[in-house]
Amino acid sequence: MPPIEPDADATPAPGNETLAPPVTARPAPARGENVWETLRSLLAVLVGVLCFRTFIAEATVIPTGSMEKTIMIGDHLFLDKLLYGPQLPYTSLRIPPFRTVQRQEIVAFHYPLNPSTMFVKRVIGIGGDVVRVSNKRVFVNGQPLKEPYIQHLPGILPLRDNFPPSVSQIETLPAWLGLDPAWAREMANYIRDDGLHVPPGFLFVMGDNRDNSSDSRFWGLVPEGNVVGEPLFVFWSYDAPTKDWMDEGVKGRLQFDASILWNFIRKTRWSRTGKFF
Repeated sequence: MPPIEPDADATPAPGNETLAPPVTARPAPARGENVWETLRSLLAVLVGVLCFRTFIAEATVIPTGSMEKTIMIGDHLFLDKLLYGPQLPYTSLRIPPFRTVQRQEIVAFHYPLNPSTMFVKRVIGIGGDVVRVSNKRVFVNGQPLKEPYIQHLPGILPLRDNFPPSVSQIETLPAWLGLDPAWAREMANYIRDDGLHVPPGFLFVMGDNRDNSSDSRFWGLVPEGNVVGEPLFVFWSYDAPTKDWMDEGVKGRLQFDASILWNFIRKTRWSRTGKFF
């Protein structure tokens, strides 16, 4: 018999199959971000940072010792701004505050004589209070104030340790005491027999380092609207003198920055990191 040709549709014998190579899908070429997408991402980050700094918290450094030992020179603080009605950028408008300033709270505020400068002090009197200092001891509304946080230097000085002065005494106070001339003229409007009457909408503030503090005794009252926030915690503290923190010259700043890099571990006050107020 003639040989039988295999059927074209017949299944080949095992081991003799011929398979087509698998089809592999090519990955789509990666699409890099275009310029607009990059700018949009950067803009979103900048807006987020601006909103956080404007409405939530802001970092600041303390360059002077007026609040020692509560706050040290070189303490870097985060300020809670949200509760005190933060100001909208580039406007005079403010968000309504969630709370009012209370006595003996520590607040950060724009210095009334130079609003570009930030001060941190303790609130001693609020609007309607009567403040008096007698031989270094503070009285508010006739009651002695309990102040476990303060420190003093020996000796008694007028204005600093007995406040307010009598109206007739104001003109006799020596200039070296640091009395601001405008405050010297205005102070008489608030002095009564029982002390200095703080008008509504203003604060009387003092430093905890009571005898080494430029405060309301010397330059006047703080408008409540000047308050920016209150300290939350210390996120870094570096031991350096006031002159280094206050030096605004380019050479001085570069030298100080270099010294921080060199002495970062040795001069960082690690025990103050994370201190809450």
